[in-house]
Amino acid sequence: MEFVEIARPAMRLRMMKSPEEIEHIEKMARIADLGGAAVVEAVAVGVPEYEVALHSTATMVREIARTWPHAELMDTWTWFQSGINTDGAHNPVTSRRIERGDILSLNCFPMVSGYYVALEHTLFAETATEENLRLWEFNCRVHDRGKELLIPGRRCSEVARELNELYASADLLQYRSFGYGHSFGVLCHYYGREAGLELREDCETVLQPGMVVSMEPMITIPDHLPGAGGYREHDILVITETGSRNITGFPYGPEHLIVGAKAAAVHGSPQLPTPEASRGKRRITTQTASSRGSMP
Repeated sequence: MEFVEIARPAMRLRMMKSPEEIEHIEKMARIADLGGAAVVEAVAVGVPEYEVALHSTATMVREIARTWPHAELMDTWTWFQSGINTDGAHNPVTSRRIERGDILSLNCFPMVSGYYVALEHTLFAETATEENLRLWEFNCRVHDRGKELLIPGRRCSEVARELNELYASADLLQYRSFGYGHSFGVLCHYYGREAGLELREDCETVLQPGMVVSMEPMITIPDHLPGAGGYREHDILVITETGSRNITGFPYGPEHLIVGAKAAAVHGSPQLPTPEASRGKRRITTQTASSRGSMP
C-alpha cells in the first residue's frame, strides 16, 4: 500500500469553481449585501457594537432561510467594530457604544452549505475629518486599482507589488497589515482557504477563468496619529475569459457610507439593497473603478 499526498492537487482543484459553485457564491454575495444594509440601518450614536452585529446577522439568517428553505442555519455571523476597535480587520464585537465621528467597520459573513462569502467596508458615524476622508478615499483608490488588476494571466504577486507601489507613493505602505485578497468557495471561519490563491508578494499563481477572489486592501493608522483607525474595502470578483466580474453590489466610500441619522439628513441615504430589490436580478448600483475616476 502506498500513501499519496493529495493536499496540493486537491487545493488546485478547489481554486477552480464550477458554474454551479459560482452561481451559489453569487447568491450568497447578495445575502452579504443585505447584511451590510442592515448594519447601516442599525448604526446610530449611542448604539453598542453588538446590537449592530446582531441586527445584521439576524437579517442574513432570515434571508438564507427564505432562499434555501432546507439549508442548515449555522456559522453566519457579523463583526462590527467602532473607533479604536477597527485597528484589526476581524476584532471581536464588544459593548463599546458608537460615538459621533467614529470610524466604523462592517464585516458580514453568510455561510451556506460549506460556502462562505464576505462583505467588509469602512463607514463613519455622522461625520469624518479631512484626514479621515483623505485616507479613506486613497484606500478606495487602491481598492479600485486592485479590482482592475484581477484579470486572467496576471500573477497574484504582480497584483500585490503594484498595489504596494501605490501605497508607497502616498507614504502609507508601512500601515498595510496583510494580503490584498484570497480565494472564496468551500471555506469557513475555521478552515479551508487555499494557500495557493492569495494576493501576496510570495504567491506566483496565475489568475485563470473560474477563480473567485476578493480584493480587500487595508491600512491601519496608529492611535496617536490623525485619522487613526483601520480602513478596509472588500469586493468579491469572478475571473472570466476577458477580465473579471464583480459580484458584490454594496456601495462604498465617503459619498455613500457616512451614516447615522444626522448624516442621512445632510448627505441623503445611501442606495442600499433591500430583500425585495436584491431577489433575482440585482438592482443595486454597483460602484466600479471606472465610476470613481481614473488612477494616476
